[in-house]
Amino acid sequence: MEGLLTRFRALATCSHQLSGYVSCRFHHCAPGRGKRLVLSRVFQPQNLREDQVLSLEDRSGDLTCKSQRLMLQVGLIHPASSGCYHLLPYTVRAMEKLVRVIDQEIQGIGGQKVNMPSLSPAELWRATSRWDLMGKELLRLRDRHGKEYCLGPTHEEAITALVASQKTLSYKQLPFLLYQVTRKFRDEPRPRFGLLRGREFYMKDMYTFDSSPEAARQTYSLVCDAYDRLLDRLGLRCVKVQANVGSIGGTMSHEFQLPVDVGEDRFVVCHSCSFSANLETLDLSQKNCPACQGPLTETKGIEVGHTFYLGTKYSSVFNAQFINVHGKPSLAEMGCYGLGVTRILAAAIEVLSTEDCIRWPSLLAPYQVCLIPPKKGSREEVAIELTGHLYDHITEAVPQLRGEVLLDDRTHLTIGNRLKDANKFGYPFVIIAGKRALEDPAHFEVWCQNTEQVVFLTTEGVMELLSQVQVV
Repeated sequence: MEGLLTRFRALATCSHQLSGYVSCRFHHCAPGRGKRLVLSRVFQPQNLREDQVLSLEDRSGDLTCKSQRLMLQVGLIHPASSGCYHLLPYTVRAMEKLVRVIDQEIQGIGGQKVNMPSLSPAELWRATSRWDLMGKELLRLRDRHGKEYCLGPTHEEAITALVASQKTLSYKQLPFLLYQVTRKFRDEPRPRFGLLRGREFYMKDMYTFDSSPEAARQTYSLVCDAYDRLLDRLGLRCVKVQANVGSIGGTMSHEFQLPVDVGEDRFVVCHSCSFSANLETLDLSQKNCPACQGPLTETKGIEVGHTFYLGTKYSSVFNAQFINVHGKPSLAEMGCYGLGVTRILAAAIEVLSTEDCIRWPSLLAPYQVCLIPPKKGSREEVAIELTGHLYDHITEAVPQLRGEVLLDDRTHLTIGNRLKDANKFGYPFVIIAGKRALEDPAHFEVWCQNTEQVVFLTTEGVMELLSQVQVV
């Protein structure tokens, strides 16, 4: 991006040459006739003061992390009940983009998407003893006939029972990588930090079925590599650490931890080798790396992903079998893999944002571009129409940005007030039609939020810059 901006500064000084190029390139492009996306029509409470944000939560003392405060302040979320939030339009757009990134990476390694019921029968959980083992974390209910259910926090029982119901599976069909992105429920004793620890949340959970322990471990590595790629695409520097298997079970587990001071997990890393682990897996008296005896550095983190090698823990209970190469029935070797979808959104905001302004992973920004025309009645008012034409040119000439450009049509407000709002919302690119929009050729003030740079570009320069933007 730095190289692009440097080049555009040079382009902006060659205004007369650039002007000729603009009219040559766009003379044949009639402005797009689609309906413009305007900010005044977005359902989003805005400009909340700090005291108003505090009053949104039942206990103001719980408003203790940056992501929760900012997401409430700009109207990304709104409290519904303890640990439950309404996800408002900007957040839903960002989440849908995250799910697309997840789909790309998981389907890229052979994942197949399913959708299982949130209501899970108690008998499935009793079969694995987890109905009692999970304790109060399970949200339980009875239907009118007295049958017991829980609202699933995870779906190992359900997916294994589903695969077990298929009686003619062959080793030639394996592995299966079955995943979903759905709401999950956990009766947290003390929900906190907004979307980082709630009672209702979105998660990507995948369950794999292999024909041998060796194949299952290969699948495990394949999924971990996909997680690394996914988090790298989001610009999140996570650490893969060894972890406890907990109530899920199995023989091997890793967490993907995003280092941040507000994190509730503690893990250690050794800078002399590649060792890293959740503190829960180590002896409290252990001060040196068990692999190389080097010093260990302790860090706080937010767990955004978790992987488990389950072996036959669940397949043996539900008799999830396949016919092996020798024509004999064998139990499937399983793994399960979670990604906290809403947690990733909040964690990204936590680590990327300033104290006052949200910053998104570029791929997840709800809108890539915000256009700010002049105030109505100002000396630059004639550029209001020019801003509309720029909107149409962008959506026509840069196809990937159709549906990604938002026009701040609140022209009763000053440019400064709307720019302040745009900074809070964290659009990657904010384009202002100010005084220099009246020049010949017109120059627009372009704020590149993620690099904190401002440049003045002609229409052609804007098109060249935005054509480099990647979207999902």
